[in-house]
Amino acid sequence: MKNVYRILSLLVALVFVAPVVWMLVVSIKEEGMKIVSVVDWFTPPYSFAVYDQVLSGTKLSNWVLNSFFVAVCVTLLTVVIASMAGFVLAKLPFRYRSFVFFFTLAGLLVPGEAIIIPLYQVAKDMNLLNSYAGLIIPALASPFAVIVLKSFFDGVPNDLLESVQIDGGGTWRIFVSIMLPLTRPALASMAILTFIGSWNNFLWPFLSITDDNLFTLPMGIPTLMSQYSEDYVKPMVVNTIASLPIMLLFLIFERQIVKGVSLSGIKG
Repeated sequence: MKNVYRILSLLVALVFVAPVVWMLVVSIKEEGMKIVSVVDWFTPPYSFAVYDQVLSGTKLSNWVLNSFFVAVCVTLLTVVIASMAGFVLAKLPFRYRSFVFFFTLAGLLVPGEAIIIPLYQVAKDMNLLNSYAGLIIPALASPFAVIVLKSFFDGVPNDLLESVQIDGGGTWRIFVSIMLPLTRPALASMAILTFIGSWNNFLWPFLSITDDNLFTLPMGIPTLMSQYSEDYVKPMVVNTIASLPIMLLFLIFERQIVKGVSLSGIKG
């Protein structure tokens, strides 16, 4: 029975891997190739000339840097802000703490599309449009990250915190020296999920950015696709360049990503 499960798992894995392999192989084919059968997709000649054309003749490399810069800033700042907010909600008693928690929890019930118009107006009034700040700051409010990290902070025994206070440690020392190291897996998982979400974000950059020098990959790729609609190779090159950072991220942090998905309850 185990062998049957292994064979089925292998077949399912091949179904998911096949499009990625096809994309990688087609991206190193020559332009104007003649395709008669499926085998022709995977036969020589191969060439990386199209990669050089795309990287030197378009702003794709600039868009990759923009996406990476925005994703890193959003990830670092979101984890810092969400961890501090989660710590306060979990361990620091203050008036109306339950109200603040449920108010934060209510943020999960509001779809992002419902607040996109007032968010755009606020960004416009603050002169944040067409800027890196306009791409980063609106993405920092993450009720999901706050709730998840709070649940982990709740699991840290209060006796441990009291022992630190007895030794003269203040709130900041408790947070930095005790809470953060103990919840490192949750922080890593949240950082990875936040990075992937920021890397793939399309709607807000599409509304807030009109300068093509500030485009992120999800915005820039469709403009290139419209130019190269008659050929397979260049679109595959563009998609490969855009996908490689996330594929490498997954290969390096596979365990943390799976753990983060299981901890957050995301399915599908």
